[in-house]
Amino acid sequence: MGASVRIVIARHSCNGYVRRDALALSSRATLRAPRLIVPSENNSNVAPSARRLFDDSSLISTVQRYRPYICPFAELIEQVPTGSEVLDIGCGAGLYLGLLAAQGRIRGGIGFDASLPAIAAAKTMSEKVAPIRLDFRHLGVDQEWPGGTFDVVSLVDVMHHVPIPVRRDVTRLAAERVRPGGLFIYKDMVRRPLWRAVANRAHDLVVARQWISYEPVEAVEAQCRAIGLELVHRQDINMLWYGHELRVFRRPA
Repeated sequence: MGASVRIVIARHSCNGYVRRDALALSSRATLRAPRLIVPSENNSNVAPSARRLFDDSSLISTVQRYRPYICPFAELIEQVPTGSEVLDIGCGAGLYLGLLAAQGRIRGGIGFDASLPAIAAAKTMSEKVAPIRLDFRHLGVDQEWPGGTFDVVSLVDVMHHVPIPVRRDVTRLAAERVRPGGLFIYKDMVRRPLWRAVANRAHDLVVARQWISYEPVEAVEAQCRAIGLELVHRQDINMLWYGHELRVFRRPA
């Protein structure tokens, strides 16, 4: 893609509440009323799994154990059909794939990331979910991606770390890896309200030492429609001061 891209996945820890505003899109759209979800309910099977997967005292493992309290993994897991094969782009230490495997949601997965320490942690974690095979690779998005197509391709909390000139390429390449009938799961942080965006920028400045910029989710939706993907799920989720935009696209069979 021309530019050299390094993806750094930020991890953080906190507790709080989840605000859900969900629009499930199908042949007839239905709007679910917003409701408040207590983290213990939302993460009843997520946080304990994260603790089991990352049980050593390293800094990387510590932040993985606490990340479910600010990132809506329960909602992300719900979007993955049982028995899927998953490609996770910018996988960090592999927490998403590890949680999917620990809950028996997937039959296998590949994750890649530009951070070598994160990939090393992911490989160690993957031994705990055997016999489900997770393959973690040290790759930047500017390098050759794993070949083939997948039931699910995920891009979670990555786009705001990707340089603006190559973002459309990343979305296109992700979409190309989705099998007919498969899903592209996209989640990133909100641009509005401004105070939430500022809070997340401060987070990444401290944790990732990077001043991030947001990709408008409307631009992602438009590009996915243009390349033939159908938006099937839209959900905005607030956890503490973090705002999340979850979008799920399907490639027609």
